[in-house]
Amino acid sequence: MRRAVGTEVVRWGALTAAVAALVVFLLAQRQDIDVSYGQSPAHATIAEGSAGELSDAGVPSVEEMTALVAADPVVRLPGAVADWDDDRVAAVIGDADVRILVAPPGLDEAERERVREVDNATVRIIGTQVSGGFYQAYSTDLDSWRGHFATGDVTGLLTVLIATLTDQPEPPDEEGFAWRDPTPAELDVVVGDLRTAGRHVADGATLADAPRPGAADAFPDGTVRYVALPRQPFGEPVPNYGPALAEVFPGDPVVVQYGNWVEYHGPAADEFAEVAAASFYGQFSDRLSRYDYPQTNVLDAYLSRVTDVRYAGLFDRPLPYQPVDPLRVALPALPWLFAGCVMLFLVLSVRSVLRAGNPAGQRRSVRGHSTVPARLAGLTALAVEMSAVPGGASDAPLTRGIGRLGAARAALDDDLPDRHVHNLLDEAEDELDSAARLLGFDGYRPDVYLRSRLG
Repeated sequence: MRRAVGTEVVRWGALTAAVAALVVFLLAQRQDIDVSYGQSPAHATIAEGSAGELSDAGVPSVEEMTALVAADPVVRLPGAVADWDDDRVAAVIGDADVRILVAPPGLDEAERERVREVDNATVRIIGTQVSGGFYQAYSTDLDSWRGHFATGDVTGLLTVLIATLTDQPEPPDEEGFAWRDPTPAELDVVVGDLRTAGRHVADGATLADAPRPGAADAFPDGTVRYVALPRQPFGEPVPNYGPALAEVFPGDPVVVQYGNWVEYHGPAADEFAEVAAASFYGQFSDRLSRYDYPQTNVLDAYLSRVTDVRYAGLFDRPLPYQPVDPLRVALPALPWLFAGCVMLFLVLSVRSVLRAGNPAGQRRSVRGHSTVPARLAGLTALAVEMSAVPGGASDAPLTRGIGRLGAARAALDDDLPDRHVHNLLDEAEDELDSAARLLGFDGYRPDVYLRSRLG
């Protein structure tokens, strides 16, 4: 008796495992359609003021700014940061009446709208964003972005925009940004801070505590060392700390910020530093131009972009660790697990039928002329065959039919009333018949299948 009970547990456990493997495998085959038209607003919209990009600076009323522009061809409002080469800009303006209004960065939408409503301003500069008429000028390469965000230089943007507004040929592009080697005294101060604290934050810089959370993913090689400097004086050579620090700290990534410009020096800098910078400023230059972000926010966004570049696998660099997906690993084994469980169930079912030679096993079904065990075995074999056929809509009635067969088997083993067993088999047969009709194969209709099987 104990042996029979143990066999039944194994038999129905095998069927349960087969059904579970089938259901998991079928669910994993679902394919989702992802249609995107542009960038979803749910991900593209950033609430203004949520990242510390607004400053305390403000602008006068439209009337006051209009009067200021009427009185002076160049009006710089308090907090303005944009600078340019006066000689180059004057050469492009010539005798034209060009009036320039320069506003500070970090204005909210209402304040920016007031600046745009100053009709007598030929050119409006908000932060370092240059626009006029229907046009807006953009930097498009690393050299212009470097001068733009490190020193506030908008000379190239101004000359191109003014030439466009006054119907002149585009002026030649002239490099206004220049590097210089840091003095030994300057370098000693920075190196001392990097050795003791791993970072140097100069007066006027807005970088918060380092290391930043995304540094480990962006630069896994060595200890990242940070140098944060404020926006550099316009028109003066800028100390190029990166190469010198890379020699002092070989093997360690060195990140140097000049205002909102980020320089990287260190391992694999030649491979991806320019790609990461071009990708970052190509996407965010317009927003960085008109807002007043803390250097901490700019650095965190830059580290995220470097991590994206590493994950893209564009360079022969080790990718960050990715955990193993158990479902992806197990999927190839599920069909074999299903087949093995079905075979075990069939073998044990045949043995059970062969042993059912007692009167209890000779009970008759209300449908057809087969005994209850024979009918149960026949319907079970039919369910197994149908399970191997991808059916889509037929999966639901097939699964319900398999469940009814399991309940009928348990009821038969527990010697429950005949009527209860008959009802469960009738329900299973109805579900299998529905599944066969959805598959469109009459050979799987229970009456046809059992007739051919039992004669």
